[in-house]
Amino acid sequence: MNIIWIILAVGLGIAVLLGAGALYQWFGIRRDARLYPPPGQMAGIGDGNRIHLYSLGAGSPAVVLESGISATCLNWRGVQNTLASLTRVVAYDRAGLGWSDSTNTPRTPSQIAAELHAALDAAGIQPPWILAGHSFGGLVVRRFALSYPDEVAGLVLVDPLAPEEWSPLSERNRRILALGIRLARRGAFLARIGLVRAAVTLVMSGSRWLPKAIGRCTSGRGATAINRIVGEVGKMPREVWPMVAAQWAHPRSFLGMAAHFESLPESADEMMRTPPIEGIPVTVLTAGNNSPAPEEQIRAIATNVRHVVARGCGHWIHLDQPDLVVDAVRALVQTVSPEVR
Repeated sequence: MNIIWIILAVGLGIAVLLGAGALYQWFGIRRDARLYPPPGQMAGIGDGNRIHLYSLGAGSPAVVLESGISATCLNWRGVQNTLASLTRVVAYDRAGLGWSDSTNTPRTPSQIAAELHAALDAAGIQPPWILAGHSFGGLVVRRFALSYPDEVAGLVLVDPLAPEEWSPLSERNRRILALGIRLARRGAFLARIGLVRAAVTLVMSGSRWLPKAIGRCTSGRGATAINRIVGEVGKMPREVWPMVAAQWAHPRSFLGMAAHFESLPESADEMMRTPPIEGIPVTVLTAGNNSPAPEEQIRAIATNVRHVVARGCGHWIHLDQPDLVVDAVRALVQTVSPEVR
């Protein structure tokens, strides 16, 4: 009987903790919605779904910024602030991320490109457009240029994800992808019971050891990747840190990440079947700290391509050396509007 009572007491204690965490999360979500409403506009893309676009500056051609696989418009804020002195610059959140509505559609480049095109049209942002895409976003802007070639004036690919690395899917990458999906779904659960919010709040208050300990206990081998992401966020403008924290404390961020990971093999297969981009200038920036991208891989992207190696940079070039991205975009803007300086 004593054992039964112990089990019941432990079960009750766990239930109380989970309930308290869920209540803490419920209040936190409502607080975040009040403190951090969408800074841009919500553009309809059909089926009742809306995409969040954040625009700065004025002029043509408009520059559209596409984020990495689990990042939002906030990841581009530093570059966007600088480019806004040249022309109109639009950063946005893909469906399921940031302030955009969730979706059940596959997170493939063709689907995302179609959603972006619909959002730009709904928001009244007219072509021609210059698109810059980081990592997975490089696949999206490539697909966008192939789908709407007459409306695109140029591309900047910032250390773009190489579809050749994910198609065909090796056993090693299959394991990596499975781990990423598992961690993302685990993160969504931990966010629902307030544990992610507690860890993020501690990080924002300056604490380090306890959030790291939570990360090690809940993520295991994924803790290293989480710590690396936290380090990259620290390179972003301080003004966006509270908004990034609020987004990561919401289960939607993790579910959106999982959806992107789940569609990655299909995304890579799709892009492996696409021809090189013709008639559109493309600048590719690759990270100097990583293994050099084969030139034949770069040339397969477009017939008019310029390759720049970002010396001393890791994968997040737009955070490590934002001026490289700004200069690449400025050069393309000037091909359309020579008066821009």
